[in-house]
Amino acid sequence: MSDTNLGTTGSRTTVAGRLRTISSVDIWESSFGSLQEEAIVRKRQAGRPPEEYLPLPPATFHILLALADGELHGYAIMKGVAARSEGTVRLGPGTLYGSLKRLLEAGLVEEGGERSDPERGDERRRYYRLTQLGLSVARAEARRLDVMVRAARRKKLIGIRPA
Repeated sequence: MSDTNLGTTGSRTTVAGRLRTISSVDIWESSFGSLQEEAIVRKRQAGRPPEEYLPLPPATFHILLALADGELHGYAIMKGVAARSEGTVRLGPGTLYGSLKRLLEAGLVEEGGERSDPERGDERRRYYRLTQLGLSVARAEARRLDVMVRAARRKKLIGIRPA
């Protein structure tokens, strides 16, 4: 990235590196290496309450919901989302892995390592799991959506009983 302003509200730079603020998330870019960058981002985000991540994009919530059951590889996440939504939501690879990358960077998901998947032969697969922060954010989003559904029921936009 260049030293130019990103053109978003609240963007700022520092002398020792570049600190960009985009939608209240600081991303530190320096020449010190990715581990230090990751530690800075995670430390900054660790103090954020889960509600500050809301509302979540639908694909992101579906991924967190799938991972609430435990570690899964990407293809299993895609299959789980399709099954849970009865086929109404289908995550393509671009959406899934782009979302996972952002979730990893935000500290909501972490990699569980690579291992063989006996169903798929000897292929190596990356597994993902929720962090404690990711679980808290998923719970906060579920509560937020529950409030919205209850409001829709009170206004008789949907039935009194769950579908």
